[in-house]
Amino acid sequence: MENLEEKKAFLKSGYTKILNELDADASRKWGKMNVQQMIEHMSDYVRIASGKTPMDIVTEAERLPRMQGFLESEKQFPENTPNVLMSDTPAPVRHATKQDAVNELRDELDHFFKVHEDDTAKRTANPFFGELGFDQQVQLLHKHATHHLRQFGAIV
Repeated sequence: MENLEEKKAFLKSGYTKILNELDADASRKWGKMNVQQMIEHMSDYVRIASGKTPMDIVTEAERLPRMQGFLESEKQFPENTPNVLMSDTPAPVRHATKQDAVNELRDELDHFFKVHEDDTAKRTANPFFGELGFDQQVQLLHKHATHHLRQFGAIV
């Protein structure tokens, strides 16, 4: 994994800064979620990474090494990557405003870093990639975050 420290710094501060600047009505290049639904979706996956929302692993055991190989690469998620845990219709928003959703995401990211700082050996289950340690979770969250930022043209 390249630039892990940069990825941590991005998740700690750069990511929500970009989200704050992203127009709530920005058009998407693919997918069905709007900006606020995407932000709330990311909060859900940060809760999985911190262990706050435990998940079962849905990937077959024999596929996990290949999935983790992709995770540890610098390859991006392709556009329209399917998520079998999501319905075809995006979930309704939970918050009154995009800023409220960004604030929740910021809190969840802070919690994620605190949990792993307090227990450096902590591993949490990701439904698609299996049991992951902190560095792998950072890699995944960064990959996931940049995927959705590209979805809305916030980064290239």
